[in-house]
Amino acid sequence: MKRKLIFVVGPTASGKTAAAIDLALRCGGEVVSADSVAIYRGMDVGSAKPSAQEMRGVPHHMLSCADPAVPYSVSEYKQDALRCIEAIFARGRQPIVCGGTGLYVNALLFPLDFTASPANEAVRRKWQAFCEENGAHALHEALRRVDPVSAGEIHENNVRRVIRALEIYECTGTPKSAQRSLDRKEDLPYEPVLAGVTWPREALYARCDARVDAMLRAGLVEEVRALRAGGLADGAQSMQAIGYKEIAAYLRGEASLEAAREQMQRNTRHLAKRQLTWFRANDKIRWFDRSACADPSSFSQELAEYSLGNSSHS
Repeated sequence: MKRKLIFVVGPTASGKTAAAIDLALRCGGEVVSADSVAIYRGMDVGSAKPSAQEMRGVPHHMLSCADPAVPYSVSEYKQDALRCIEAIFARGRQPIVCGGTGLYVNALLFPLDFTASPANEAVRRKWQAFCEENGAHALHEALRRVDPVSAGEIHENNVRRVIRALEIYECTGTPKSAQRSLDRKEDLPYEPVLAGVTWPREALYARCDARVDAMLRAGLVEEVRALRAGGLADGAQSMQAIGYKEIAAYLRGEASLEAAREQMQRNTRHLAKRQLTWFRANDKIRWFDRSACADPSSFSQELAEYSLGNSSHS
């Protein structure tokens, strides 16, 4: 039998981290983060990185292991996370992948060949110039015409990823999504068991708003100020994350703190909606409504019975 790799996924502010820690305590597990902001050193408050107290002794991996001044790719995440997963298996422990970054999760679910489409700077510059002249919406429409699946998955404001998808199509003649569907036929070295944590929409949005306020109380402004003082540019890839870009605008004097807070809350709610859309496209995920369990321990028990007692989802 293949080894079981458990995934706990879902939108931001859904309580995935606490659920994964509960699960790890029940099965002798270790958590492998799948969060594209928590990967960076020094970006703790804005990524809701769990504290040592919140981890409750459960080892965590793929946190604070990348320099925020250096772009970190999905390919790098895949390689680094797989090394962690194999090491956990080798120790006789149960790896639990936990996070809301869909690209990171897919990199582990579908063994994509990230080297098949090397970068082409000339093509990239061409589409960057097109975007500067015509705007992000026109760029996104250009992608929709040649790869509607990828266009449906990538928000038009994520210009870097839209350009990359166009670059892949232009350099290979095959849409990025079609290449992925071919790759998905490859066999995985483990059997994935996917659990999704969610809430009713309005409750989830309220949790998103509350999380932003908690981050501000926990010192997000000071964290962003320290990153900038340490030389991290506002234009760095890591600084485009929700929370960091809005507070950077406040520190530049372009917005009041209250306006930055409201923008963070709005952007966090939009992120949660996109994450739900992304993960619900995967029919292998079994969803658990956190609001249906008033007691955290009963929710943990329900999640454990599925994740540890089942090797497939029908």
